[in-house]
This record gives sequence, C-alpha cells and structure tokens, in this order.
Amino acid sequence: MNYTLNVAGLTRELPLCHASDTLDIAAFVMFSDVELTVKCTQELLKKCPEFDIIITAESKGIPLAYEAARQSGKNYIVGRKSVKLYMTDPIAVDVKSITTEKLQTLYLSQEDVARLNGKRVLIVDDVISTGESLIALEKLVEAANGRIVGKAAVLAEGDAAQRDDIIFLEKLPLFPR
Repeated sequence: MNYTLNVAGLTRELPLCHASDTLDIAAFVMFSDVELTVKCTQELLKKCPEFDIIITAESKGIPLAYEAARQSGKNYIVGRKSVKLYMTDPIAVDVKSITTEKLQTLYLSQEDVARLNGKRVLIVDDVISTGESLIALEKLVEAANGRIVGKAAVLAEGDAAQRDDIIFLEKLPLFPR
C-alpha cells in the first residue's frame, strides 16, 4: 500500500512501512530525489525566519540542510551519529526516534560548537514526528550557546502537525494497524 503525498507542487507515492504491531508509517525519503529536495527547500525557506547557520541530524535531514544552505548562502552543520576521528572533544546528546529501534547519540565537534556559538540557528529535518530528534538538536544548539530561531521540516507526522512551535509544509498521517 502507498500514501499519495502532495507537497511543494509535487506528488509522490510513499510506501507504507511497518513501524510496530499497531502502526504503519509512510516512508518519506528525500535521498536521490533532487527535484523534491529543491522544491521543498524553496517553499520551506519562504516560511523560515532569518538565520545564520543550519543544523540537522545525520542522515535523512542532510539533503534538506545542504539544499537550504545552498539556496540561502549559509553554512550547515550535521549532528553526527558517531564520533569521527577528526572530531575534537565532541559533545553528545541521546535521541530516540520513531524510525530508530534503539537509543542513539548525536555528536558535535568543538569546531562545530564554535560555529554555533552566538549564532541564530535554524534546525531542519525531513520529518518531525515524535520530536525526539528535534529535542536532541535543540540540546546540541543550547550546549553550543546558539540561539534557535526556527525548527523546520518538510512534513509534520501525526500529532506533530498540531504543534505551533514548528514550521512545516504538509501534514503526514500515521496509519494505525
């Protein structure tokens, strides 16, 4: 089964995926869909406040963050899921999302912490659902002394669509089994 999504003037068929014994979710993946990434980013940036830098979580938000950086001329940072050799004295926060079965940790190097310090930060992600990834990114930004000016996603899934503290283009329903 599929869910027909209309977003940013485009239509995509999203496969329904088994998330639990009681829930299916529509799989929204921007990877490899350049047209979708470009159009969604154009529309999303129109709704966002002024910012100095973008942050997203590894990995599904990366195409959106990259394209938002390209279109705005601002840089972006990725909260990494593992510590890389080049990361100096990283800070860490834990995260659990609807698409992740186990607890994960997001990391920022001290170089990225310095890039966020005192800056107006736009958090972006492909989908906001439970909000756990968003909370982890907020904690990273706060630990780096950045100032969050907006939290944006292409889609707000389930109850997230009722939130008034996020910017999004379309609602994405959940599918109870």
